[in-house]
Amino acid sequence: MTLTSVSPDHRLDVTELVDRAARYAAEVDGSRRLRRESVAALVEAEFPRHFVPSRWGGAAGGFAPLVEAAITVGESCPSTAWCATLFAAHGRIAAYLPEQAREEIWGSGPDTLISASVMPPSGRATPVPGGWLLRGEWGRASGVDFADWVLLASTVPDGDGETVRIFAVPSGDFVVEDTWQAAGMRGTGTNTVVLCDTFVPEHRTVALPELLGTRSARQARCHNVPYTLVAAVMFAAPLVGAALGAVAECVSTRAARLSPDPDARQALARSSPEASAARLLLREAADRADRGMVDARTVAQNRCDAAAAAELCVSAVDRLFAACGGHGLAEDDPVQRRWRDVHTGAGHGALRFAPAADAYAKALLGLG
Repeated sequence: MTLTSVSPDHRLDVTELVDRAARYAAEVDGSRRLRRESVAALVEAEFPRHFVPSRWGGAAGGFAPLVEAAITVGESCPSTAWCATLFAAHGRIAAYLPEQAREEIWGSGPDTLISASVMPPSGRATPVPGGWLLRGEWGRASGVDFADWVLLASTVPDGDGETVRIFAVPSGDFVVEDTWQAAGMRGTGTNTVVLCDTFVPEHRTVALPELLGTRSARQARCHNVPYTLVAAVMFAAPLVGAALGAVAECVSTRAARLSPDPDARQALARSSPEASAARLLLREAADRADRGMVDARTVAQNRCDAAAAAELCVSAVDRLFAACGGHGLAEDDPVQRRWRDVHTGAGHGALRFAPAADAYAKALLGLG
């Protein structure tokens, strides 16, 4: 299917955010959450409004500018880049909600911070007059400590079967439990959301299948492509930044450590083009999302390219971490931190290479 509505080329000015990300990278890794200064800077850089519909003052921007900005920020602090990217991505999901909910979320401005826990669906949603009662726990909601709203997914009855619905819940209606104890991406504060029979009106819900197809051509391009075309691409962008940052760290402050060892220099020479190749893969995937034909093959290709980019990042940081030897074993070592971040981010289900590669090969071979 050819989509002709192309998003505006909204650019995100990340200059101040990069400075703060670099300044606080070690601190946020230790505290397991971003500093408020960094959150303020990502708002100033206009990440939260990047995909917000223009009707509410948003940019309805493209995927290529977001990916490039996320990579740039990720070179300094992958956790900051991860949260910034997801605040943007969750605004895109919220744009599928009914208009009354969008008015509630963005009526006072487009810079609302939205966290989410939608995969896998969790908790229990019980239909009641006028809406739903939500109860349960939803894990891994990045940046939720700073969120104004959270999007939560649950499996619900649908005729003779089931479907998944996404529910928008304001910050006063949920509790955050501090559960994020991961090896990497520590600063993302990817904690758990808890609800106990919280009422969500019908107008604050949307069925997940609506995100998986295309919509009316009257919609902005960014709101008219399937979730599966772009999700993995956005998840991979901070990892590419982390790998490029590890290369840059070895080139600058670690030059004296690496230069006497030819094996270490070869590791740097191999890892640098791997990280650059990952960046090129994401740039092409983002451009397809902004301007290309949307069909099953393109969706499979974008998903596979993003997973391949993540694998390249893993390979690059593994080699650099090994090349650092004993110098890289300190917990606050900047290369080790990026090594932990890349491995943690690459563990996301959207970036698993085997299923992505199988789906793409089937699409190429016309196997359904």
